Amino acid sequence: MDRVECVVVGAGVVGLAIARALALAGREVVILEAEDAIGTHTSSRNSEVIHAGIYYPKGSLKTRACIAGRIRLYEYCAGHGVPHRRCGKLIVATHEGQVPELREILKKAHQNSVTDVVEIPAAEALRMEPALHCVAALHSPSTGIIDSHALMLAYLGDAEAAGTMLALKSPLIGCSFSSGKFVLHVGGEAPTEITAKTLINSAGLRAPSVARLIAGFPPDKIPRELYAKGNYYSLTGRPPFSRLVYPVPEPGGLGVHVTLDLAGQARFGPDVEWVERIGRKTDYAVDPRRADRFYAAIRRYWPALPDGALAPGYAGIRPKISGPGEPAADFVVQGPAGHGVPGLVNLFGIESPGLTASLALADDVAGILKDQI
Repeated sequence: MDRVECVVVGAGVVGLAIARALALAGREVVILEAEDAIGTHTSSRNSEVIHAGIYYPKGSLKTRACIAGRIRLYEYCAGHGVPHRRCGKLIVATHEGQVPELREILKKAHQNSVTDVVEIPAAEALRMEPALHCVAALHSPSTGIIDSHALMLAYLGDAEAAGTMLALKSPLIGCSFSSGKFVLHVGGEAPTEITAKTLINSAGLRAPSVARLIAGFPPDKIPRELYAKGNYYSLTGRPPFSRLVYPVPEPGGLGVHVTLDLAGQARFGPDVEWVERIGRKTDYAVDPRRADRFYAAIRRYWPALPDGALAPGYAGIRPKISGPGEPAADFVVQGPAGHGVPGLVNLFGIESPGLTASLALADDVAGILKDQI
């Protein structure tokens, strides 16, 4: 039976950041990943946006980790050659009835100390983006875009250089805790057992399911496992925008917005589609019949969107722990103080802005475990 100090379950962007932080602190780390590559679910199926920290409640973990993570992430990308661009973002009100909500977003941004967000009149927004339709807008200059796969490779490279081992196609299928150690039953092509002093559950969409695999773990400490699919459509022509454009938010997400990749191509999304299952390739298919909704949503702020200009792109799934019509749940980083199991940290509901917050969340986990190893 192999013995290690730390096991991280999940090789998404947050799991890789945590493995990196622990390895750089001198810990022996193994990453268990059920899939055959890193970041195959939420981490590679998102808008690839570096968020400023505008929308989340004051004092929440989402807000703190997003703002601290954004600052760290820009520094990290510059120092590690990770492709990114601080392109800025406009949040737009397309009719007068949305202006009060736009100003509430501005108020929240300033309460969160994101004070570079400013309200601009429609004329200035149209000068910045002539194809736009709006009656007022907010400008967020610190929002950016990033190559998420390059970021994950950089995190993994740092972790492996510090001795971390990545085990792909190695799902956790059972776990027990006794005498101060975890016994992990690992499936896959070569099933094995590993003992570890600490266990970090960063399994993203499956984090509640992984927690249920730990024998004796209190079930009342495990949230529901809910899935909100977000579909994206690609623009087949040249985009008319040089910045990201967001409408005012909708329940469950931030609305069908314009994001750009680093090659300058535009995509629109994500919408919100609550689903019951995940994991198979068919679960990520984009239904072409949803296109009508996208055209209608986009034309509110880009009236000149041509017919036939959208093509089904890709889809991602948000790891939700609050359901439709419920207030959005905060990130949950649950250490021994929250559940009573020494050496265990669970991360639940790490949806957007998890990529932006990844370095800050990794520091939080390393801090929780500092005296546990």
